[in-house]
Amino acid sequence: MVGRFDRGTHPSGRFARSAGAMLVAALVAAALTLTVPAHAAPAGPPGTVASSGPLVREYWIPDAADAHLVTYWSTGPGGRPALSTGAVFIPPGQAPPGGWPVVSWGHGAIGLADECAPTATGVLGGGYLTRWLTQGYAVVATDYVGLGTPGIHPYLDGRSQAYSVVDMVRAARAIVPSLSRKWVALGQSQGGQAAMVAASLATSYAPELDYRGAVGLGVPSNIENLAPLGGPAFPELPLTGTTVFISYMLAGLRATRPDIDVDGYLSPLGREVLDRAESLCYPEAAEAFAGISIGELLSRQLDDPVILSALREMLEIPTRGYDRPFFIGQGMLDEVVPAPLTLKLVADLTGNGEQFTFRPYPAGHLGTMRLSLPDATDFVREAFRVP
Repeated sequence: MVGRFDRGTHPSGRFARSAGAMLVAALVAAALTLTVPAHAAPAGPPGTVASSGPLVREYWIPDAADAHLVTYWSTGPGGRPALSTGAVFIPPGQAPPGGWPVVSWGHGAIGLADECAPTATGVLGGGYLTRWLTQGYAVVATDYVGLGTPGIHPYLDGRSQAYSVVDMVRAARAIVPSLSRKWVALGQSQGGQAAMVAASLATSYAPELDYRGAVGLGVPSNIENLAPLGGPAFPELPLTGTTVFISYMLAGLRATRPDIDVDGYLSPLGREVLDRAESLCYPEAAEAFAGISIGELLSRQLDDPVILSALREMLEIPTRGYDRPFFIGQGMLDEVVPAPLTLKLVADLTGNGEQFTFRPYPAGHLGTMRLSLPDATDFVREAFRVP
């Protein structure tokens, strides 16, 4: 079948042809060690800068007047200190009184390996983030913990990602004095989840900052409610990248929760897929895992209370307790995050009396970023306007 690989111990097919990519990955990882402090270095408080320097010029988003690469301390899975890297982009011109207002960007799924990190690849949001930069916002963009820093990236661990988004603002302000205390969270897909969870904890986690609101686009939600259905008989879904995303999620859970025998839920093929997922960025993983269904990854149902509790803690987006406005944009033709899951999130938020803006768009997963930009721009402008 197209996209499969040898289930034995020796990689073949697409995996065997990835030797060149693995060599490049090793070189990138070696380069990253020049900017990331040794793992044994003592942890600092969240937002503490471990190292900083200029960002490679070729990786600047268009129209940035200056750009920095920063390694900083954040809070990882289980509340443990963890390192993250990220980029800081400064708009052209003179900072307004009080400093540049800050947009903290959370990126979508790109992979688990260090060489997948946006600051290692230069894939930093390009034209989309430039639209925010040219409106007079400083843009800060976290890689998240585990991407370019020690440990496996805990994909879709909402709190860990949210902490990375918040602490990126702290770190950026430490190295660029012209940044304001005022900030908003902005994210798409995986980053949409990060932005939403950040919205639920920003004021309590970082009270010294002036958090104003959040924008989440294509937000993956309610996955934890589908988890009990996961098992060998799980049907193939007419969606894009689901096997890759599930393998990333389970690989992250396996790395961060050694008390749970994640491998015990996997088939031999599933264990091999997760092992490989840890070293492949999304485009390579999507090609390598093509034709493999979610059901083929699993040897039994994901219905044990222990793993269900862990998945809920990892994936759940709060549906109450927000103290600032937020915006959710959803493509009704989204082929990655199905609209019904977001509509369930919207219904729960509405039922709990939360104040937010929801906008549906006649677009797919990435197209929603473009169509939502005018609405998101108006929302953010108003959020910064509030005294």
